[in-house]
Amino acid sequence: MDERLKRILPRVQKPARYTGGEFNEIKKNKSQLDLRMAFCFPDTYEIGMSNVGMRILYSTINAMEGVWCERVFAPWDDMESEMRKNGIPLYALESGDPLSAFDAIGFSLGYEMAYPTVLNMLDLGGIPIRAEDRTELLPLVFAGGTSCCNPEPMSAFFDLMLLGEGEELDCELLELLRTAKKSGWTKPQFLKKAAEIPGVYVPSLYTVENNADGTVAAVTACGGAPDKVTKRIVTDFENSHFPANQIVPNTEIVHDRVNLELFRGCIRGCRFCQAGQVYRPVRARSSEKLVRQGIEALKATGYQEITLSSLSSSDYKALGELCDGLLDYCVPRSIGLALPSLRADNFSMDIVQRVQKVRKSGLTFAPEAGTQRLRDAINKNVREEDIMESCRVAFAGGWNNIKLYFMLGLPTETDEDVLGIAQIANDVLHCWRENAVNKNRGVRITISTSCFIPKPHTPFQWAPMVSRAEYLRRVNLLRSNLTARNVVYNWHDAETSEIECILSRGDRRVGDLIEEVWRSGGRLEAWSDFFRYDRWVSALEKCGLRAEFYTTRERGADEVMPWDHINMGVTKKHLRRELERAWQGELSPDCRHGCVGCGAGALNGGKCDV
Repeated sequence: MDERLKRILPRVQKPARYTGGEFNEIKKNKSQLDLRMAFCFPDTYEIGMSNVGMRILYSTINAMEGVWCERVFAPWDDMESEMRKNGIPLYALESGDPLSAFDAIGFSLGYEMAYPTVLNMLDLGGIPIRAEDRTELLPLVFAGGTSCCNPEPMSAFFDLMLLGEGEELDCELLELLRTAKKSGWTKPQFLKKAAEIPGVYVPSLYTVENNADGTVAAVTACGGAPDKVTKRIVTDFENSHFPANQIVPNTEIVHDRVNLELFRGCIRGCRFCQAGQVYRPVRARSSEKLVRQGIEALKATGYQEITLSSLSSSDYKALGELCDGLLDYCVPRSIGLALPSLRADNFSMDIVQRVQKVRKSGLTFAPEAGTQRLRDAINKNVREEDIMESCRVAFAGGWNNIKLYFMLGLPTETDEDVLGIAQIANDVLHCWRENAVNKNRGVRITISTSCFIPKPHTPFQWAPMVSRAEYLRRVNLLRSNLTARNVVYNWHDAETSEIECILSRGDRRVGDLIEEVWRSGGRLEAWSDFFRYDRWVSALEKCGLRAEFYTTRERGADEVMPWDHINMGVTKKHLRRELERAWQGELSPDCRHGCVGCGAGALNGGKCDV
């Protein structure tokens, strides 16, 4: 360890974030390497180490002979201050080497508010932040992750961006980079060749024209790049890589347990949900394989909890068999089994009895809207009787802690819909009084609301977001009608939601905004401790941009979206059709009850594992 690092670690919070040396970390001999990659997560250690995708890709890339993938996380402000003061560049945990020592620097983009953190990490590592200022081939700076479904706001900072799932795509890119490094290619030569790999988007090979009103007129490919870049998926998910020997952190992280990925995609067609659209088509692993993988990971890590993760775990067809297979191993060893992402319309006593064998945790359901009319408009496909039945089952099974998630500001929402949330809270409280097996323990009902953000590649991508003032009015309306002392109300702040919307729906001009915020001191903007709304307002003014252009403005059916040249599988025609159904309050079936023709199955040879 660097002597300077030894001196400063006693002066910062959670020094274990910065030391590496964890159980199951991967070390390689530098003299036997062709290529070194820094896998950067633009958030703190405890957030990044909880990310399932990072664990999978870290293991997958390190399985390549002659390639070493190491982890890099954003430091907390106290550590960054000490590093800059002592001339310590941002470094990788495995080797302690600075970012400048790596051939490839890859970022995982999963949350738009982390964009300024990316710039700060590059700068802290001694790397020019803009792609145009990095004229040499190495280091290659690229990104992947869900937020890349609209790559434009960050396009100025990356040499290329990877769309879709990375297990195969990352390895193909690194193989090409290894060839380019050995052969002495120039950066333009490499980028032109990389653009031929399906799923690779090279921003410098696309020109964007804007209309006088600021909307996008056209996006034109050049240099042989495809007109549209289509995301990559893993077609054989059953046999795709699963890392059993996962790194065991030296300090507590957010999700300190084994995460077992049941399936990718979602059979539901919620019109507000970006993940449910862009992760399609549905592909699942067999329960037999999942049981084996789960037990292997528990043995290799010593974790005392395993989580069954997916967008909707209770939609997994063989959930009962999977739970039984894992519990045969877990129960004698007092290992907990957690089931997040449960649906209120298929939660059953059978599931309750299985997951409570070791320990109980709180239950979370997401009705999303307060009335059936609005739930139909957003295609939630959950009835109020489903919600109440799920709560009845939970209370009868011994649970006394229920969390319910909703959104405010959804398209077509009225005050009646807002008040419907308060009515649901009262009904849940009444349900507990009638069905709880142990009333002496009391009950805690948590109502949480976030501000609806119209995301790219969803049916609501054309819809406006409500203003900050209107969102807060609805928050106050709901708060004044939640009067029971057993009900706790939490709401997401309006300012962060507004900025997230700008970054999510932004065009290339938003890159200047992100850089200005960073130069004005923006670092860990995803954290409320560091987020400063006035900094963003000032940067918007300086860049000549209006927040309303990206947030509260409704888009026309014929408007060219900044992300229209990105194909995430679900067709624009389908999204528009679903929007029209939303205005009419019409439901669309989930994939098991009839194909709605979203188009994503074409990426998987026409198959969806529903």
